[in-house]
Amino acid sequence: MAYAAPAWPEPEPLDLAGAPVPAYGTGSLADLLPTVTAGQGLTLPGAGGPGMDLDPADRVCVFLVDGLGWELLRAHPDEAPFLTSLLDSSFNRTGRPITAGFPATTAASLASVGTGLPPGEHGLAGYTCLNPDTGELMNQLRWYPWTDPYAWQPYPTVFRQAHAAGIHTCQVSAPNFERTPLTEIALSGGTFHGRLAGEERMDLAAEQLAAGDRSLVYTYYAEVDGAGHRYGVDSDAWRGQLMYVDRLAQRLAEQLPPRSALYVTADHGMVDIPFGPDHRIDFDEDWELRAGVRLLGGEGRARHLYAHPGAAGDVLAVWREVVGEHMWVAGRDEAVAAGWFGPRVDDRVRARIGDVVVAAHADMVIVASETEPRESAMVGMHGSMTPAEQLVPLLEVRT
Repeated sequence: MAYAAPAWPEPEPLDLAGAPVPAYGTGSLADLLPTVTAGQGLTLPGAGGPGMDLDPADRVCVFLVDGLGWELLRAHPDEAPFLTSLLDSSFNRTGRPITAGFPATTAASLASVGTGLPPGEHGLAGYTCLNPDTGELMNQLRWYPWTDPYAWQPYPTVFRQAHAAGIHTCQVSAPNFERTPLTEIALSGGTFHGRLAGEERMDLAAEQLAAGDRSLVYTYYAEVDGAGHRYGVDSDAWRGQLMYVDRLAQRLAEQLPPRSALYVTADHGMVDIPFGPDHRIDFDEDWELRAGVRLLGGEGRARHLYAHPGAAGDVLAVWREVVGEHMWVAGRDEAVAAGWFGPRVDDRVRARIGDVVVAAHADMVIVASETEPRESAMVGMHGSMTPAEQLVPLLEVRT
């Protein structure tokens, strides 16, 4: 059946001043490794800004804790005494918040860390995005439906460039991540070491850090995020995971070899969203929001809306009218011009971004109970540009 436009007025230009755009170029996840490698004598081509204010170190380890937002960490000092101690600056320790990038989601953030580029350039611009070549949504975390990883993200990782420059480079993570497409295009370079136990990862990361005069080591822990999604960040399960990560970080910090810097960071924060119609709008059951939308991409708090031909303006007007009090609702050109995805958006990436982009600033999500049942049942969610989702820690220990 052909699309019929609803009787909505043309949307007014959106004032996006209230949307806190990530600090690309000076204080985002994409700026971390380019700053680190510059301190090791490697200047990356195409570095996007002046970078962070970090002292050089010959040996650097990045420990990325999935889902550990800055605000969550600050709210739980009793569960994370070691990490909390890093929030106060001293002669060899310092902590500050940086921004994840938009959307604040794992695939986009890991790609930003590993490539040193914002989403508008590396192209992983959401949890699910349109593949313009197939017309289908692509899940960039699970890499489904399959597409050529190096066509989707063609830039070399920082790890590959560091390895080629003679820096001892490796990743220490769960064994099942070694051959995933996301690892290949975002985090690969040097050697990969798979370890199941978190303690083994910390011990091996310290060993690898000492293996070179110049070293770049990446290690990762996922279950803080997993507990938050399943049980919420106000749950005992989540607090238990934070306590465990705190012990892991301390274990690694106590084994650092000389001339080292450890950076503990995260890919995004998280917020618990109450259940019920006041906080969860079900796209699959809302005829008004479905009108003119061909595909619903992204995730609950950061949506890409792909419109039927000729319907983008109507979709923009409807969504602003219905959810505009609770969400930032921008047309593609507006979101790009405002810098949501970075200061530059590659031509190959632009069409992956929704005709309309929606980012929540209130306690609200757009779920899809029929097409996304697992995601719709989550308690903790993320993706948007609120401080709780966007700010992540950058905690430093030096020897």
